[in-house]
Amino acid sequence: MVSDARALATRLADLGDAALARTLAARGVSPQSGWHDFFDAAEGLLDPASIDRALTHLDRRDLTALHSTTPADTDPGRRDGRPTLLALVDEDGNAYTQVAERVAAAATAAPDAFRPTGPPPAALPAEPKAAAAAAERAFTTAGSLADILLACLHTPLARTGAGPVSAVDRRRLRDAGALEFADELEDLLGSAADAGLAVAHEREWTVTEAGERWLEAPTPLRWETIAEGFRAELPDGLRTPANGFLVPAAWADVYPLDPEWPARADQLRRMGVRWGLFGADDSAAEFPWTAALRAGEPADAATMAAYLPAEIDRVYLQADLTAIAPGPLAPALDLRLRSIAVRESRAQASTYRFTAASVGAGMTEGETAASMRAFLAELSLTGIPQPLDYLIESTAARHGLVRVSADDATGRTRVDSSDAGLLEAIAIDQALRPLGLLVLEGDHALSSRVARDAVYWSLADARYPVVALDATGAPESIHRRTAATPSVPAAAPEATYARLIRTLRGGHGTQGEAGWLERELEQAVRARAEIVVVVRMPDGAERSFTLEAAGLGGGRLRGRDRAADIERTLPVSSIVSVGAV
Repeated sequence: MVSDARALATRLADLGDAALARTLAARGVSPQSGWHDFFDAAEGLLDPASIDRALTHLDRRDLTALHSTTPADTDPGRRDGRPTLLALVDEDGNAYTQVAERVAAAATAAPDAFRPTGPPPAALPAEPKAAAAAAERAFTTAGSLADILLACLHTPLARTGAGPVSAVDRRRLRDAGALEFADELEDLLGSAADAGLAVAHEREWTVTEAGERWLEAPTPLRWETIAEGFRAELPDGLRTPANGFLVPAAWADVYPLDPEWPARADQLRRMGVRWGLFGADDSAAEFPWTAALRAGEPADAATMAAYLPAEIDRVYLQADLTAIAPGPLAPALDLRLRSIAVRESRAQASTYRFTAASVGAGMTEGETAASMRAFLAELSLTGIPQPLDYLIESTAARHGLVRVSADDATGRTRVDSSDAGLLEAIAIDQALRPLGLLVLEGDHALSSRVARDAVYWSLADARYPVVALDATGAPESIHRRTAATPSVPAAAPEATYARLIRTLRGGHGTQGEAGWLERELEQAVRARAEIVVVVRMPDGAERSFTLEAAGLGGGRLRGRDRAADIERTLPVSSIVSVGAV
């Protein structure tokens, strides 16, 4: 067992920082671990409790190989797989002694977990009716996720300490019609995270730049992005060498020692059902687009397109300030229309309503009266009704009544308006007190230390007709994007474990006997253990002493010799070996 710890310590020390960080992350080691050197790390990873936790992350194939008497020869193609990453086997693919003992104990407790299962059932082509129903589910799910990302784009979704979205934001999405059932939110956000469209950072969900582009993409491309992300993030045990995955009927038995796996497998299958990858029933029927994806081919919605509802690019604008889309509107058009109108219903035929607030919000996001008219004229099958034209004109006339600019001379933000009453209302508005607005005497303006963009959005959120001015005094469009979040996760394992890795590399060396001997002596002193020390005498002879280790320093070991009842000090350089009594 001691030699295994030494071998593992040496192997860990030989790994590069990136590979070592991946191993520490896979084993769930805390970045704040109190390990001082690689010997500590080896002992920690060979601790029975740590090994048992690692075994739950192994699939049935790896467990069977570890339980074999010759694992290195059983499946040579898997020698560099999960057991190696988890530091459960040596460089020859043989399990360390402690690992073999825990595997034997697990095999005794759950023998079925270490037996190979039969081949999974063959997938059969699905009926056209089932394929149409799956495509319809995928289309509906894409619309729901788009609603969620759009809501999250301006106001990030808050997360509780346990991870789920807060009840307040769940209710907000339900009220907006983005969710049919509150419990589907986590599945949709999980799909978005797998595809890099959204990221959970600390206590909130935010949309990434890839998510913003996804919102404008047509439905087939949306589905392909989600399907690729779904496959890429499947656990290793479900993946095949051809970059595909197993049929869902075989998923339940893949991780037999993980008590959380059945619930996780159910969630993955449920997500696949939502996105039209699997049938709603438990049959082995498979859709053409799923068969290609499962075989490792790129996601292709071409075979699904025939079952998807046809998207339209025209709406009916009506005199009651509504827009009626007689079918599902193309995503890019829907996204822009919703920036200037409130969607009142979402179905095959959707209804949008124009209000002064919605048109003003569009202008706040950068639209102008001219750009709105041009967009609506191209979109409408019935032209622009006079009431809508009047709403746009009147809103544009009022919009920009409050102007916000940066005063380079003072470094402050300036708020101007030709309406003295409106300016006075802003000055006494309690909701704007954090801006610290001061009245500029004789200038009919307000001033704030807060940056221009922050003042602008505070006024916009308070429903004031505000416009931002650039350095030349011309109106400038400002787009609020809380996203601007990169699509790549922020913290890589190498960065997470950088401090711990520096500590390990700064500890005892693992080469030769000196490093291990000093490690053994330190452990003995720390435990005040009774040890047998073999010392090489000046004449070349070796002599053994039984000591109670008391101190180590200056290249010498101090301890009490129980046999002679005296205190001895031995030079470490003369010590040949150390052993327990």
